[in-house]
Amino acid sequence: MKHLKGLQESVKQIEKLYTDYEDLGLLIEMSEEDVDNETVKGIEEELNQFEEEFEELRIQTLLTGEYDSSNAIVTLHAGAGGTESCDWAGMLYRMYSRWAEKKGFSLEVLDYLDGDVAGIKGVTFEVEGENAYGYLRSEKGVHRLVRISPFNAAGKRQTSFASCDVIPDIEDEIDIEINEEDLRIDTYRSGGAGGQHVNKTSSAVRITHLPTGIVVQCQNERSQHMNKDKAMQMLKAKLYLLKEQEQAEKVSDIRGEMKEIGFGSQIRSYVMQPYTLVKDHRTNTEISNVNAVMDGNIDPFINAYLSAKR
Repeated sequence: MKHLKGLQESVKQIEKLYTDYEDLGLLIEMSEEDVDNETVKGIEEELNQFEEEFEELRIQTLLTGEYDSSNAIVTLHAGAGGTESCDWAGMLYRMYSRWAEKKGFSLEVLDYLDGDVAGIKGVTFEVEGENAYGYLRSEKGVHRLVRISPFNAAGKRQTSFASCDVIPDIEDEIDIEINEEDLRIDTYRSGGAGGQHVNKTSSAVRITHLPTGIVVQCQNERSQHMNKDKAMQMLKAKLYLLKEQEQAEKVSDIRGEMKEIGFGSQIRSYVMQPYTLVKDHRTNTEISNVNAVMDGNIDPFINAYLSAKR
């Protein structure tokens, strides 16, 4: 049913584009008989909207990977820069939340750790929607912020980093053998705001896979058992992708290269002072309106990445 719904939406988009294309042709034909600035302006607006919708549909045709149609599990970690980096991780979380909202996707927090002063030390959330992983896999990497920090009394420019990791939420049972002796399972009290359950029981679960060093954790579910099941699902997805990478030797295509969260490793830079510019270093895509990007307008970067990978 999920697959069927996705196909029906695609058919609706294509049919709408055909109709819009015919309407545009008719408008242009009519305007040739009686040209005026108002008509030309209206046609330009219609054409721009048509091109945007056409490009969106074209990008969807690039999402043909095995897991592209899956939901996405995103993990953000503050890197070098202390409180400023925690604040930056919080800003990125808001950016992805706004992007998901605009796409009509739903977002559920699986794990959350507040910063000591402000922002977020780390957060894991699931984005549910058609092709969520296909879009968000382009966000895997280190994100760099340059601004005058509100936490710096001297008012100096400061550079901060945060990492973004993205894996698909593989719903099917994955055939991965995991030796229990290779796992370290820790339980701890859930963080976050109130409720009778939160902070009363050690229901949150952290699983470390010792051979690979992969760490997954979940605190959102109501019981320790449910949190463990979700964490194991995430671990299996990561191990499966790791296995795929080793077999196909396409590390950057499936999950991306793990890099240190610091200088020289960023995929994208967000500069707020002395000028405003967001630049993706993989595709050289640039947007000068930083506020729009931080408000969720990251589709130009996603589209450029997917086109380049194709």
